[in-house]
Amino acid sequence: MQARVFFATITGNNEDVADVIVDTFKNESVDVTKEDIQLIDPQDISSTDTDIVVVVPYTFDKGSLPDEALDFYEDLVDTDLSGIVYGVSGSGDDFYGDDFAVAINKFEQRFEKTGATKGAKGVKVNLSPDAAATEALQTFTKQLIVTAKQQEK
Repeated sequence: MQARVFFATITGNNEDVADVIVDTFKNESVDVTKEDIQLIDPQDISSTDTDIVVVVPYTFDKGSLPDEALDFYEDLVDTDLSGIVYGVSGSGDDFYGDDFAVAINKFEQRFEKTGATKGAKGVKVNLSPDAAATEALQTFTKQLIVTAKQQEK
């Protein structure tokens, strides 16, 4: 099984989120790569070599997507990711109230249009992952694996 984790970060918090996900995949014997989202073209993702895609965007200001993830986000509209399981988790700052970590919701809505299968409910992390957030991210990642195995049948 092959997973790819695409992340965007400014402060390092979101890379910490990505690292928890990557470590969990490794602990579950899943081959995984961690990649900077601005270097990825969704058109280059194929179910022949990728089973699971995880996007780890941060949310800043009043619900804005990361600048470095905008091209990826916009290109998802025209991408067929049938046969791939996806998940979205990331960090935000609960100071922003209703706009807290809404990049996760926006990416999940965009992925719904690609034909990919949602593998787990996204995890919203306040700033950097604490013990509870780490546990939630581990559960999220394990659920992605379960969904991908079910899809293989």
